[in-house]
Amino acid sequence: MPISIPRLRIWFAALAVAVILVVAGFYFYARLRMRQALKEIPQKLGVEIQQSTEGFSLSKSEGGRTLFTIRASKAVQYKLGGRAELKGVDIIVYGRKANRFDQIHGSDFDYDPQAGTISAKGEVQIDLEGNEEGPLLPDQALPKELKNPIHLKTSGLVFNQKTGIAHTDNPIEFRIASASGSAVGVTYDSHSNQLTLESNVNINTDNGSPTVIHAAHGVVTKDPRELHLSGVHVEQTARKLDADSVLVSFNDQNDVSHVAAFGNVRLSGEGREPFEVQAPRADLQMGPKNQVRMAVFSGGVQFGDRGANPISGVAGKLTANFGEGNRVRTIYATDNVKLMQQPGDKGKNQQSVELAADALNATVKNGRQVEFMETSGAARMTMTPASGPDRGERTVITAGQFHADFDARNRLKLVRGEPDVRVVSSSPGQPDRTSMSRTLDVQFAPGGGVTSIVQEGNFEYHEPQVPGAKQPGARAAYADKARYTPDDDTLTLTGSPRFIDGGMTITARSLRVNRRTGDAFAQGDVKTTYSELRQQPNGALFATADPVHVTASAMNAQRQSGIARYTGGARIWQGANIVEAPTLEFNRDQRSVVAQGTATQAVSSVFVQVDKSGKTTPVVVTAASLNYVDAERRARFSGGVLAKGPDLMITAGHVDVYLHPASTRGALASGGPSQLERMVAENRVVIQEAGRRATGEKLVYTASDGKFVLTGGPPTVTDPDRGTLRGDSLTFYSHDDRVVVESNGSSRTVTRTRVKR
Repeated sequence: MPISIPRLRIWFAALAVAVILVVAGFYFYARLRMRQALKEIPQKLGVEIQQSTEGFSLSKSEGGRTLFTIRASKAVQYKLGGRAELKGVDIIVYGRKANRFDQIHGSDFDYDPQAGTISAKGEVQIDLEGNEEGPLLPDQALPKELKNPIHLKTSGLVFNQKTGIAHTDNPIEFRIASASGSAVGVTYDSHSNQLTLESNVNINTDNGSPTVIHAAHGVVTKDPRELHLSGVHVEQTARKLDADSVLVSFNDQNDVSHVAAFGNVRLSGEGREPFEVQAPRADLQMGPKNQVRMAVFSGGVQFGDRGANPISGVAGKLTANFGEGNRVRTIYATDNVKLMQQPGDKGKNQQSVELAADALNATVKNGRQVEFMETSGAARMTMTPASGPDRGERTVITAGQFHADFDARNRLKLVRGEPDVRVVSSSPGQPDRTSMSRTLDVQFAPGGGVTSIVQEGNFEYHEPQVPGAKQPGARAAYADKARYTPDDDTLTLTGSPRFIDGGMTITARSLRVNRRTGDAFAQGDVKTTYSELRQQPNGALFATADPVHVTASAMNAQRQSGIARYTGGARIWQGANIVEAPTLEFNRDQRSVVAQGTATQAVSSVFVQVDKSGKTTPVVVTAASLNYVDAERRARFSGGVLAKGPDLMITAGHVDVYLHPASTRGALASGGPSQLERMVAENRVVIQEAGRRATGEKLVYTASDGKFVLTGGPPTVTDPDRGTLRGDSLTFYSHDDRVVVESNGSSRTVTRTRVKR
């Protein structure tokens, strides 16, 4: 979380030094009691004449203890109006409990009995000092040591005994061990015990962290013990505080107990991790020794980290609890909380992240680094890409609760959601993509970008079909675990994964799906089922509406082209039609197959042939490669082709196997393999059939009548018992001893071969 709460206690507690002015006011009236002393002067010297005396002294005692003493180097009484002057005045106040040793010095005081005023004509200096051992020492004994006295200095102070108000328009200065300050114009009302700092209030403290406090106006009251400041501006090293007004409350020991700031409260910090907090009100609860226990910002709080990867937030109320050394330990935000992290200036996949909840609770390390945060009540996280092809996409994640870890610079490092996780990704003009799981982990890079999103526990993913799209229909995925990486927009599924893309279903040990392109990659025990197929009457190998199945060790399926490549013991079949190969590609749109063998494993397929009598026999064809397009009903085998039946074997460089349409033969009804119509073999053709051997360069074989037409080479038919025939073209039939020889346009029938019956 981007909030590093400054030590507000130091700033506000420093304001408390102004309370010393209350004591000063009492000394000018209640404790100095100069009016009583001056009343006695006319009685001693006579009212009608001007008189003077040297070494004037006066004291007042109570209960055997001196309350105060007044000494003056000279006292002058004037007969006109009874006005009197005191020169070189020194006053010591011991207090009713003898626990004070306050000293007041002024060079020139003037008393006007008619106006009832006592005026300091020159500078007045005051030293306020506590004396805890005073009750134990002899009366008027000096303290054994002076401990951090408070020094005050002002001039032109006028006290009116009739109204009980002391006032000066002149500056007043004060100084203590760790602070000093000033104000312009002071008014003290002895009846209400209220001290008013009229303007230009300035306080400077140095308690390990220099602090400057400015205020336009200040009021100090004794009952209750409070300091009111208006137009407040506080500056500390790399920190600032502004507020329309500040109220500081003190306990009986004059320690700060509570600080409240009102109106446009703004707390900001500079440096390595600049931050800002704004609220209509801020309250600090203080503990012993001026330790901050709690800070509460309320009325609609805005907070933020203004660094390279800014984090900001809003809440109705923000509470910070402090520990030793006035360091923040926990932060609790309530009332429609939102935490926003803006994209950083480095890294890929930069996201704007918003975490919203009824409440947020965070723990803080070293007073400034947020380590851990969790939500309470309804919660959601919204992520929006800052750039790239997914810009404009919006992902909303909801869960029962979110837990977040932060790095050393208060950036999100990991967000975990559980249970009942739901992720909805929306893009303009596209249907929503939705995933569900039990848990979710969002991992962030140091630069602020999202590196991965992991969902576990009954993972489901659903993506409706884009209206009007040419690709297959809706997509869905199921697994125990899913990992999404924005770098490649890939979803990796493990734990019994299953992926459905329109009419294609894939299972494997692991699956990867590119969400943008729809391409799928599978590893280990891959099985693909193509369903929702329409019957193609003019097709052959994959013509029915039955599902097409493919198994292999690995698969790579491209959604745009409709082509899937299978490797590692691949096998494809529909009904009884089967093709096996080390590697094969299947185009689901064209229902075509390209298969490739290896040196140790050939491509293999099975067909059937039906003779005139209706007898059905299988033909197995193996080769180095196969290329088949169902619309053409032609299977082209190349590279060491071997076609083998019960009593027939043909080898050639390549063979084209032409199949009957499934709708015109019995294969559709019977569910058997596709029916062979004819074969065209070329390149070193060898035929072994019924005890004879034939060779040539090209063979056309018709399955229905068992007819072989052999040309090129020249063609040769050899019978071990009857000899060899050659010609430009040789035509012979299965299970028949006839051979038709054509040469130079003429033909003849020869029956020299022996054919086993």
